Amino acid sequence: MMRVLVFGGSGQLGSEIVRRWTGCEIAAPESAQADVEDARAVASSIATHAPDLVVNCTAFHDVDLCEREPERAFAVNATAVERIARASRAVGAAFVTVSTDYVFDGETERPYRETDEPRPLSQYGASKLEGERRVERLHMDAYVVRTCGLYGTRVSSSKGYTFVDRVISKARAGETQAIVDDAFASPTYAAHLADALRALVATKRYGLYHAADAGPVSWYAFAAEALRRAGVDGRLEPTTRAAWKPETPRPRFSALASERLAGLGIAMPTWGEGLSDYIRDKLAL
Repeated sequence: MMRVLVFGGSGQLGSEIVRRWTGCEIAAPESAQADVEDARAVASSIATHAPDLVVNCTAFHDVDLCEREPERAFAVNATAVERIARASRAVGAAFVTVSTDYVFDGETERPYRETDEPRPLSQYGASKLEGERRVERLHMDAYVVRTCGLYGTRVSSSKGYTFVDRVISKARAGETQAIVDDAFASPTYAAHLADALRALVATKRYGLYHAADAGPVSWYAFAAEALRRAGVDGRLEPTTRAAWKPETPRPRFSALASERLAGLGIAMPTWGEGLSDYIRDKLAL
């Protein structure tokens, strides 16, 4: 039985790994017990659990706050990632870390491939890219996996809600919602990503991968489909990125193509299937 240690096990992705990776012996210590910014805590946790595989689901992912606190962004998204990777290598454990579509600038018209050149627009994207590169420089048994628009049945640790929950909740309250219709992504259900990671680690084919529910879709179209599949009437109005005026630049088009996964025979569901599965799982809670 594979022993797995998950950092960030209470989050949207980590909780799905704990729930769905049956047949594994999984440890997911609370952040207070395994603070990834504390080198001693990381080393102690890995030594105590003696894992075969370490999965890093932690991130400082409040994009605007990262812009205001770049040192913290790099501490969590780069330095801590390298720290966990080195400690994993020291005990002979393989390593998985999750990165983001925000390593790209969005100046394309097709989903990004793993071979495309990263050009982050923000401190968040830059810090996540630096984390990727530090792991790659270690030349260890590691999987660096980029995903996009992650959402799950657990609320976001930084926002307290998911995009889908907010859209449905406001629709039920009778609010009119303006949603950006000229920004495109491949929103990914956390349960689908957890399943893809489980299949990937079984291959022992280490490297850089994209793992996202197949898109692309605009956020407006995604919101409209979420309401339709949830059976909720709501008033949505399309708006533009220019009218939205975000505090921090975001990529206009950041959908990901999961080509290397497909090459291993691992197929990602569509973003529409992600919505249906998410709504079903939410109702079952």
